[in-house]
Parts: sequence; C-alpha cells; structure tokens
Amino acid sequence: MSQYYDMGDQTLWNPSNGASRLFISQVSVYQAELGLPSGIGPMQADECQIDPLVFKDFVDALIAWHRRTSHAVMTALSEGFVATVLVLAERAGIEVNWLTTGSTEDGGLRDVQVPAAPVASERAWATALQDKSRKLGRFMAA
Repeated sequence: MSQYYDMGDQTLWNPSNGASRLFISQVSVYQAELGLPSGIGPMQADECQIDPLVFKDFVDALIAWHRRTSHAVMTALSEGFVATVLVLAERAGIEVNWLTTGSTEDGGLRDVQVPAAPVASERAWATALQDKSRKLGRFMAA
C-alpha cells in the first residue's frame, strides 16, 4: 500500500504507508517548531494535497531554521526531513530561498552546540544539503 502527495493533478511523491506516516508525524513537529502551517493537507483516502503557496513559505522558513542552528544533534535529527521537503519542493517547481542568514534577529545563533560544531560557509552548507536532497530523490517514487 502507498499514499500520494499531490499538488493539483501532479503526484510529487508516492511513499509506502510507513514512510508516509513518519513523514506526516515530522510535518507536525516542524509546523509546531516554526509556528507555520506546512501546506501539506490531511491524508484522506491515501491522498493529500499540498498548497503550493503555503508550502513555499514553510520550505523557506524550514531552510532558514535549519541554517540557524549549530547544534550537531538538531542538525542530524532534521537533515533527513529537510532533504525530503526539498525533493517535494523541487518536484513542485518551487524556487527555494537559499539566501538565508545564519543568525537570529538578535545577531546570535540559536541552539548552539557545546562544544561548538564547525559552521560551514553558506555556499558549502547549501551545496551539501542540495546534494543530499538529490540523492534522496532517487529513492522517492513519484
């Protein structure tokens, strides 16, 4: 059995029920963390619709949030979810805002790891995340 993540008439992803269940659970976690809706609708009859405008805002906020942390455990926990979301965004034709800032409004990083984890340059960070997303996309049936 599988479930469908659609944007209009286009299927972006058709994962197994187990992968979908984990993904939807993580969507809830990151909606709460970001304080934003994801645009990923409820799963009904093994299908859900993704609202492109709401999803774009969620993707951009998720990328900015992911970049702001220098906490090694938070980065490790979130990287797979972020890569999965990036695959969906790419398939939806959503242009991701990679011009994020590594700092919060007050100028400091949030959730800093002690001892400090190395901080990659913006370009190296974005390239590594894009590469992870491309590799993951090969395993995400549409």
